[in-house]
Order: sequence, then C-alpha cells, then structure tokens
Amino acid sequence: MNVQSKLAVDISGKVPTREDLIARAEALAPKLAARSEACERDRTAPVETVRDFVDLGLLRICQPRRYGGFDLGYDVLCEVSQALARGCGSQAWVHMVLADNPLKLAAFSLDAQDEIWGENSAARLCVAVAAVGKAKRASGGVVWNAVHGFSSGIDHADWVICGGNIIEEAKDPVGCFVVIPTKEIEIIDDWHSMGLAGSGSKSFRVRDVFVPEHRVLMKKDYDAGTSPGTLFYTSPISKLPRGGVSAVSYTAVCVGVAEGFLENYISFTGPRKSRGNPVADSVGVQMGVGLASAEIEAASRMYLGAVRETMQTLDRGQEVTKLMSVQGKRNAAYACQLATNAVQKLFNAAGGRALYTDGVLQRQFRDCFAAAAHHSVVWDGAAAEYGKYVLGMARRG
Repeated sequence: MNVQSKLAVDISGKVPTREDLIARAEALAPKLAARSEACERDRTAPVETVRDFVDLGLLRICQPRRYGGFDLGYDVLCEVSQALARGCGSQAWVHMVLADNPLKLAAFSLDAQDEIWGENSAARLCVAVAAVGKAKRASGGVVWNAVHGFSSGIDHADWVICGGNIIEEAKDPVGCFVVIPTKEIEIIDDWHSMGLAGSGSKSFRVRDVFVPEHRVLMKKDYDAGTSPGTLFYTSPISKLPRGGVSAVSYTAVCVGVAEGFLENYISFTGPRKSRGNPVADSVGVQMGVGLASAEIEAASRMYLGAVRETMQTLDRGQEVTKLMSVQGKRNAAYACQLATNAVQKLFNAAGGRALYTDGVLQRQFRDCFAAAAHHSVVWDGAAAEYGKYVLGMARRG
C-alpha cells in the first residue's frame, strides 16, 4: 500500500476539527430523532443513518491517519456520540461502537490493517470481545469456532473482532483476538430488548473459519500495550489504555439520551395541564427540572473531565496511571447514575400520557437505563475497584 497516498481528509477535503465534527453531529441529531421509531421497530440502525455517519466522517474520528482517519482524541468521539444520542440512543450507540472499533483494529499487525483498510479505508468493524471463541492451531493461523453475543451494529459491519482462546492439548488456554469478515459468519437474529432496541446487538455464529496468523492478536500483548499497532503508532489516541477510562464511551450515550429526554420533557410539560391547571406552575415541577438539569450537566462534565484529563496526559507523552484509570471508570459509572436518576425523577413526574408506547419519553427512558446497564459502567463494580485501589495504596503507606 502507498502510505503517502492515504490522507486523513473528509468530504470537504480537509481534516475536520473537533468543532466541525460536533456541529455535524448536532445537525444530524434531529434526523436520527425522526428515524428513531423505525429504528426501534426494525431493531437495527437505518441504512441511511450509517450512510450519514460515513459521509460526514463521523466514523473516522480515532482511525489512524495512515488509513484516512483523523487521529483525534477519545473525548471528541464521546462528544459526537453524546450529541447524536440527544436524537436517538440506539443510533448513537451504533455510532459509538463503529467509531471506537478502529482503535481495536489499530492494535493488530500492519498486515491485518493493510488487508482491511488498504482495500477499503471506510470498512466498518464490530466486536464481540468476550472470550468465548475456541481456536485450534492450523498451518499459517488458527481455526475458529464460537457463538458470540452482543455485537452492536453487526448488520452494518464488514468485519468483526472476536475474543477467545487458543486451545492446545496439555497446555493452558491462551487468550487472543481475531478479525473475521462478516461474510464468513452467521448472524443470529436474537436482539429483542427493552432498551437500545435499535442497536441491533445480535449474536453470531462462527463455524470452522480459518483465520491467518496476521489477523490474530495475543491478548497478553494487547493488555500490556505491546501489540504491533500500539508499538507502530505514535499519536496520543493510539496509546489510550483500554478497560478504564475508555468506559466513558458508554456514558456518552447514556448522558446524551438524558439530555434529549430533558429537552423533550420541557417541551412536553410546558403547555401541559392537569385537571385544568398548568403543570408548569407547580413549584415542585419547576424544582424537578432544575435538579434534573443540574444532575445531567454534572454527569456530562464529570465523565468528559476524566477523558479530557487522560487525553491531555497522553498529549504530553506521559503514562496514564492506574489511579487515573480507576478514577476515570468511577467517573464514567457515576455519571450514568446521575443521568438515570434525573431521567427517573422526570419520568415519574410526566404523568400517564408519557406511558404511551408511541411517545418519545418512554423510549428515551428505556434507552437511558439500557446504556447504563453495560458492564463497563455498573456502579458497584467501578466504585469497589476505585476503593480497593486507593485503600491498598494507603495500606502500603
């Protein structure tokens, strides 16, 4: 591949700024809102939406410049997903995973990246990283078998990154990831959920698929930050540790949905009357809006502050500490708690008309709680992880 011919440009012919990308997302959000009912009904993001993501460059935010990406920070990805989520949580969730997954491919060998992005720099990737795959050694690679679950946006993916183990007789399993083209998998239509229904987070089956060695990444290298791509790239985003502050991407959708819910609640409640009396004249309702808006704003500032601090650390060429990692994950999880608390209280005050299934408030209510249910932002786990670490530091003196 001629690397020099690959430029990080978008549809306007230049590398977009953070402000450019957020403005595009904000302009697109009303279209996502108009498509949200069909998205939920069909249980997958509309083709038009994914096309908009591609055309507007919203999936190249963290992709390496070597392959036409923008190499921008994880905070930019989160801000874009948050803006989209004000329109539709499911479609924003699909954006979030499709925009995040280039970072995972960028950890693989350059041969794997050249095979995928060299052929099509706009290739879309989904993931199923839970270690359920079973691989057997074969000449020049491995043979993969598994049933993987929760692969959001799989209907729109060209490739999928799978997690699992290499199994060899009389040896311990060895964790790894592989990249497989979606034409070699079988999608299982099993995503019937109460929230984020349009994310299309389906399962898929892999039967005896050969994966060449260059598309196999050892988990120990990925976890240690010594994977081939991590060693090759020098941009700050390529050094982002996974599993800590990277949980903020899920928070971005949760908070964005809460922001959209607040906007719709205000529009819904402003002219509303109950038994002939204006609901908006109630001091309790007024205080509810004030408190909920403060919680949602606090949630946004809390998680974005953590990821921006991480990106600034990487920009300076410094290492992200363990404390920053557990603190970032704590902030991501607590921001979801703030967002869901705010949405719960507003929904409880919205009255019976908010319960109708054709209303936007009930959909956003469900989507907000569904986003907060991701294991990466479960509050008890994140709080305990932070507490264990800082108490351990104190014990060591």
